Amino acid sequence: MKTIQQYTDLIHERITALPLDKEPAGLYAPIRYALDAGGKRLRPVLALAVAEAIAGDCEVAVNQALAVEMFHNFTLLHDDVMDKADVRRGRPTVHKQFDENTAILSGDTMLTLASQLAMEGCDTSTLRPVLNMLNTTAVEVYEGQQLDMDFERRADVSVDEYMEMIRLKTSVLLGCSCALGAIMAGALPQVVRAMYSYGEKLGISFQLKDDWLDTYGDPSTFGKAIGGDIVNEKKTWLLINAMNEDKEGVIAGVLGKNIDAQEKIEIVRGVYNRLGLSERCRSLEVCYAEEAVKSLADAQLSAVPYRFFEELALNSVKRNK
Repeated sequence: MKTIQQYTDLIHERITALPLDKEPAGLYAPIRYALDAGGKRLRPVLALAVAEAIAGDCEVAVNQALAVEMFHNFTLLHDDVMDKADVRRGRPTVHKQFDENTAILSGDTMLTLASQLAMEGCDTSTLRPVLNMLNTTAVEVYEGQQLDMDFERRADVSVDEYMEMIRLKTSVLLGCSCALGAIMAGALPQVVRAMYSYGEKLGISFQLKDDWLDTYGDPSTFGKAIGGDIVNEKKTWLLINAMNEDKEGVIAGVLGKNIDAQEKIEIVRGVYNRLGLSERCRSLEVCYAEEAVKSLADAQLSAVPYRFFEELALNSVKRNK
């Protein structure tokens, strides 16, 4: 097994080599801009690592790894337009650096490129499973995004509804990444399912961590301003629980009110602290990371790959960006 950094470097090398320096530049330059912004590259790393763990060669899934990274970045372009986000990974978002129409069209192109990449290297035994996994996941991601948008107009979102939303919007793509690596490695169906479950549980843990970091992280390492979810009154695990448990009515007194952004952040974060939500959120992150590890029981991994995925999950809750 390679290290996470080695997988990341390989993905970076292959992304750099993608033929995107072509005309019309107005279409492809924003794609290159988005991909060059970096990020954790977790999804392609998972695809490569699973392929190597099963087949002993990560190259068998390199195109599928590129496909999930392309797809993920396509969703970010469109999400940033819908959320009116100005910063992504410490840089202006594509729609701010260029314009909204460009972000939409370049994002559409990235979706098609993702499908093309996913087919590369497939044979008759893998093409249908790969495309079915990617397309099923894509629809689930869109469903999750719609739920997230619906939640903006509702004051009665439950924790269970929120958990299902993040499963769809975020974690199924991590599950897909793992499954694609397993499919391209020729894994048995039960192994594909086990690795999908690992990625899915890991994704939920990651999203809960992102929720926490948006309120409690360091902006210099997190890559964007802290407190954006609170200012935008985004229904996160933290806010939903606070709305349900704040018997003093502090949360109700600030939501929907025209008050200073920093003041709102401090007031809402104070309620989170009073209710112990920071610690509870972090405990839930750990719980899902541990559930991810339990999924490995049916993956038929040897000792070294098992430890790789175990450490990846358990160390993920310690990240600061």
